[in-house]
Amino acid sequence: MRADGQVRFIKVSSQLQMRVAGGVVVLALLWLVALGVMAWGQYRAEADLASFVEEKARVAKAGERLKEYGGNLDKVVDDLKERQDFLDEMARMLPEDMVKEGAASGTITDSTREAGETVKKVSALIPEARGLAELEARQLAYVERLTRFADARARRAEAAMRKLNLDPQTMARQAQAAMGGPFEALSAADLDPRFERLGLSLARMTVFERALDGIPQVVPASIQSITSGFGFRRDPFNGRGAMHAGIDFKGPIGSPIFAAADGRVTFAGRKSGYGNAIEITHANGMLTRYAHLSRIDVRVGQAVAAGTTIGGLGSTGRSTGPHLHFEVRINDRAINPRPFLEAAPDVLKEVRAAGSGSPATRRSAAAR
Repeated sequence: MRADGQVRFIKVSSQLQMRVAGGVVVLALLWLVALGVMAWGQYRAEADLASFVEEKARVAKAGERLKEYGGNLDKVVDDLKERQDFLDEMARMLPEDMVKEGAASGTITDSTREAGETVKKVSALIPEARGLAELEARQLAYVERLTRFADARARRAEAAMRKLNLDPQTMARQAQAAMGGPFEALSAADLDPRFERLGLSLARMTVFERALDGIPQVVPASIQSITSGFGFRRDPFNGRGAMHAGIDFKGPIGSPIFAAADGRVTFAGRKSGYGNAIEITHANGMLTRYAHLSRIDVRVGQAVAAGTTIGGLGSTGRSTGPHLHFEVRINDRAINPRPFLEAAPDVLKEVRAAGSGSPATRRSAAAR
C-alpha cells in the first residue's frame, strides 16, 4: 500500500488464506442448503395444493365417492344424515313465529307431501336408495323453512322503515348501489329452483337489514339540552330568519360525540361554517353530519359502528358556544333527525328481538 510516499506490504499467510477460503465455502454451502430447503418447501406446497385440487375433483364425482367408501352406500347415507341432523337442529332454532309468518304469505312452496310420495316410490323401486330419498326430503324442508324465515325478516325490516316514514325500496337500492364483479351464471340444469329462491330471499333480507342498520338510532351526544331544533329559526348572529338544517345539543367541551348509526367516514376536517366536522355515509344512502367539534377521533375511510366515539363536543366554526350540530341528509337534502333518534331505537329493538326470537320461542322450538 502506498501512503505518504512510502510503500508498505501486508503478508497474508497460507493458513489465513485457508481459513478465509474455508469460511467462504461454508457460507456458500449454507446458502445452497437454504435455497434447497426453500425449493423443497415450495415444491411440497405446490404438490400439496395440486393433490388437494385433484382430490376435490375426484371426490366431486359420484362414482369415485362411492369407491372411496368401498361401495358402502349405507355408510354414505349415515354420514350425510349426521350432517343433516346438524342442519335440522339449526332449523329448530329459528323463531317459530317468523317461520309461520313466512308460511302464511303463500309465496313459498311446501314440498312435504311431494317429498313423502317420492320417498315411497323410491323405497318400492330402489330399496337401497331409501335413505338418500329421505335425506333429500329433509334438505328441501330445511331450505323452505329457511326461505320463510328470510322473507319474514325482510318484511319486518320493511315495516320498520315505513314506521320511520322511509321508503324501503329506496333505502334498499342505496344499500346495494356499490356492487360489481364478473358475471358467473348459475347452471339451471343443476340448480333446484327452491335453492335459488332461498338465495334470493337471503340476499333480499341482507340488503334490507343493512339499510336498517344505517338508520340513525343512537343519540350522538350526552344530552344536557337541545338548544335549537330543526327548521325555521332566528339566526343567532344577525337575528334574521334562517333555515336550521339540524338539531343542536348543548354540553361541556370535549364530551364524547357518538356515531348515530353504522357507516363509513367520508369527511373529517374543517368545513366552512361548521368548524371541525365529521360526515358518515351509511349503507342506505343516508349521511349524518357532526359539526363544531373540539377534536376529531376518526379518519376518512374508517368504518364505524353505531355508538362509536368519533370526536369531542366543541365550539369551532360559526358557533356561539359549546354544542354539537347534528344533521341527517338523504340525497343531500336535510331532514329532521329528531323522529329517528326518538323512534328508531324502539322500532329497531323490536325488529331485532323478533329476528333472534325470544328465549321461550327458542326453547319451544328446540323441544319440538
